[in-house]
Amino acid sequence: MLDHLIRRATVVDGTGAPAYKADVALKDGRIAQIAEPHTLAPEDARTSEDAHGLVLAPGFVDPHTHYDAQLFWDPYATPSMNHGVTTVAGGNCGFTLAPLHPDRPEDADYTRRMMARVEGMALKALEDGVDWGWSTFGEYLDALDGRIAVNAGFMVGHCALRRYVMGPDAVGGQPTPDQLDAMLRLLHEAMDAGAWGLSTTQSSTHSDGDGHPVASRHARPAELLALSKAVGQHEGTQIEAIVAGCLDQFSDEEIDLFVEMSAVAGRPLNWNVLTIDAAVPERVPRQLAASGRARRAGGRIVALTMPILTPMNMSLGTFCALNLIPGWGDVLNLPVPERIERLRDPGVRAEMLRRADSKEAGVFRRLADFGRYVIGDTYSEANAGLTGRVVRDIAAERGQDPFHCLVEICANDRLRTVLWPMPTDNDPASWALRQETWQHEDVLLGGSDAGAHLDRMCGAPYTTRFLGDCLRGRRLVPLEQAVKMLSDDPARLFGLRERGRIEEGYHADLVLFDPERIEAGPATLVHDLPGDSPRLDSKAIGVVSVRVNGVETIRDDVVTGAVPGTVLRSGRDTRTVSVK
Repeated sequence: MLDHLIRRATVVDGTGAPAYKADVALKDGRIAQIAEPHTLAPEDARTSEDAHGLVLAPGFVDPHTHYDAQLFWDPYATPSMNHGVTTVAGGNCGFTLAPLHPDRPEDADYTRRMMARVEGMALKALEDGVDWGWSTFGEYLDALDGRIAVNAGFMVGHCALRRYVMGPDAVGGQPTPDQLDAMLRLLHEAMDAGAWGLSTTQSSTHSDGDGHPVASRHARPAELLALSKAVGQHEGTQIEAIVAGCLDQFSDEEIDLFVEMSAVAGRPLNWNVLTIDAAVPERVPRQLAASGRARRAGGRIVALTMPILTPMNMSLGTFCALNLIPGWGDVLNLPVPERIERLRDPGVRAEMLRRADSKEAGVFRRLADFGRYVIGDTYSEANAGLTGRVVRDIAAERGQDPFHCLVEICANDRLRTVLWPMPTDNDPASWALRQETWQHEDVLLGGSDAGAHLDRMCGAPYTTRFLGDCLRGRRLVPLEQAVKMLSDDPARLFGLRERGRIEEGYHADLVLFDPERIEAGPATLVHDLPGDSPRLDSKAIGVVSVRVNGVETIRDDVVTGAVPGTVLRSGRDTRTVSVK
């Protein structure tokens, strides 16, 4: 007796092959049979459904998330799972919740404050929603086993390795030979327990809860190469790395480092995120030059890029990308009353704009075009009616320059005003460049950051929004190719065993959707985290059903409550991916 039968579906199998009609039978968490329509009868299975007119695709694989903490209070990884994601890769950017030194309870507090600052997770949710009862990385994985609805694999973060071995000296210090050996032992132990490999960051945008550069930013190349070499000694492992140039353009030194790390490991290295803008035509060739050099050196470097424009809001009241503009943090980190006073000073505003327009601002220069901001949520009577309006229009009515106008609006709300910058790269030339870039052998769709920056951005719905765009919007790639890019391509990068395709014997990770309706709803602010903390959410439109290991986890955008997910461990659930 079969467990479930999906009848008369249009199967898009993840390989890029043309869609076809079929009955798909599930048993014991696997795809047991794929047959011609009407070949299998409903009575052959315990349950069945008629999927005529619907598309059945492999569950999507999100290669860059930060669900490390959220899975403890939200085992369904919402909203990613609602949007068809059945497998997530966590532990990215050098940040993980393990290992934690058993004799230093203060390390857990340090980690919580770091994650709140650098990844925009609600501190109250981290305190109330996670038990923090582990020490080793293996114990962390064990704590998730059997209680999650999605499949999840995790890198081990370089910052956690350094903190465990070096304590507070991890920030600013260099390891002794014995300490480096201890870090290597910890990394080996983590990979023995199932860690997917190493993640690290050298990005200038990553600071801890005290405002200091995070621990891995102090690592020198020799340390990074030693850790990378260790990754290559374990089956089914990877490297994920971030450097300052990821957001704009790599330096020669950063390319050299990436190439050496991948080559010495003999493993793929992926980085996040390749931004594509026709106004900066030299960026894509520069970033992908690293991939070409890596292949010649015996490595592989894969760039993640998003196939949609991810909505991201800003604020003068909380930490966000505006704080990262050179010199702006000096003002935006002040107490609110003093911050407002400084922002109302014309000389201060002029200097801030000058710094934002300088070469040192890099990719953040685009954030300083304040006339293009749209006012979001407001909190005072003085700002009534401004939500949804463009700042340049309000400024023209008031006879103010856009930045001055924006400051006064935010000051009325004690800086709580939500600001939405309009994207500068939503032009036909940028979309044509994206279409071309997606065809590169070392470019992969992804980079949602789901689970992080919870009240600032909502990247999780990129899967359904991309499919809707492919079916009814710009139609830059056909449906079969789009599904492959969301499922089999990331599954192959991570070496996932029997996942990413609809094929007999494969795990039954499946998404059933209506091609006439598939889409993502607008990002809306909800308060459903521990401690009533806020996050942005998005409804999945047209997703009929999501199954993980054969068990239905979503029906019509509603969580079923089942938790059939697997903690995917390197070696057991992943195989080594060739870099050739």
